[in-house]
Amino acid sequence: MVFDLVIKNAQLRSKKGLVDIGIEKGVIKKIGKIPGKGKANINADGNLVTESFVNTHLHLCKVYTLTMMDSKALSAYHGESMGAAMTAIELAARIKERYNEKWIIPNVRKALKKAALNGNTHIRAFADVDSKAKLIGLKALLKCRDEFKGIVDVQVVAFPQDGVVREPGTVDLIKEAMDLGADVVGGIPWLEYTEKDEQTHIDEMMKIAEEYGKDISMLVDDAGDPTLKTLEMLAVKTIETGRIGRSLAHHARAMSQYPEPYFRKVSALLRRAGMGVVSDPHTGPLHARVKELLEQKNLVCLGQDDICDAYYPFGQNSMLEVGFLNVHLLWMTTFPEMETIYDMITVNPAKCININNFGLKIGGAAHLVVLDAKSVYEALWYHKAPLHVISHGAVIDKKQMEEE
Repeated sequence: MVFDLVIKNAQLRSKKGLVDIGIEKGVIKKIGKIPGKGKANINADGNLVTESFVNTHLHLCKVYTLTMMDSKALSAYHGESMGAAMTAIELAARIKERYNEKWIIPNVRKALKKAALNGNTHIRAFADVDSKAKLIGLKALLKCRDEFKGIVDVQVVAFPQDGVVREPGTVDLIKEAMDLGADVVGGIPWLEYTEKDEQTHIDEMMKIAEEYGKDISMLVDDAGDPTLKTLEMLAVKTIETGRIGRSLAHHARAMSQYPEPYFRKVSALLRRAGMGVVSDPHTGPLHARVKELLEQKNLVCLGQDDICDAYYPFGQNSMLEVGFLNVHLLWMTTFPEMETIYDMITVNPAKCININNFGLKIGGAAHLVVLDAKSVYEALWYHKAPLHVISHGAVIDKKQMEEE
């Protein structure tokens, strides 16, 4: 067989010694010794080849907006106890008064090009849908999703950032967003004023997800308040509706303050619901109990969360950078723990957002990176951009992605 693409002399995480990888019609067909050449060829030269990176959490409609406003929201969100998280969201909402595709689309393109260069081939991207943003950001993300299809696959989340009960009319806006082609139903139930309203928020968004046959992504318990219970509510609702594996929890920062018995109960509910947790420790002073969740056999991954916006001033859309930061923040500094960190930016997030057939295996979809490193340790240490990025079996044109 003459393969469409052959990667020669690849070092894999799973075995010692170099192998070749043969790719045909976007699928990995052979891992081993391949005589001769393919129609296209890459010499990995002993460098590490792995699955590409997956970012399950990015507020893509807001990238590069920090310089358009002051830093009051940053100060509120990053306060030590995160008690002012709701205030931060209210302050950050000011940018939506200026929403316009004329500047949102160029910002999104810039972020997606950086994703491609950094080997980040799949993104779950949030677009605010509310009385201020209306559908402006969502429409911009849908256009960019279609533009980058096959290079960076974007799942667009219709996200009611300012609440559902608090923002009358938002339910209808979310339905309109789904009619326009949004991929995922979002939510942020902890933002509502009462537990009854939090439950209504979850119930209404779950109804829409069921109606349209879509997954759920919700920001839950994202403040320094151990009494928050929206993570539990979402898990219970997922179990009750039988939508196992169709819900994803983001942040859950209050988990760091949960009493131990309650944490263990929620951990068990998450496993029953088949529900992963996305943590972004680098964007806030509190974070989910990642190591303990892993010990309890829960599915956990890392996300970028924000790029230069009202909640976080940095970000390269590089999951290797995210991994490097969280090696330190989570104190996962042993070699086995670094391998786990790497799982949390590749295979774990792929499971969290239900990417079909993801993995460096025979029959797996060919979403791969050829790293400028010989090991996971070295990859995280230097967090350099990959030498080559393969999406859907094709090598991404780096020059095209570097163009302004």
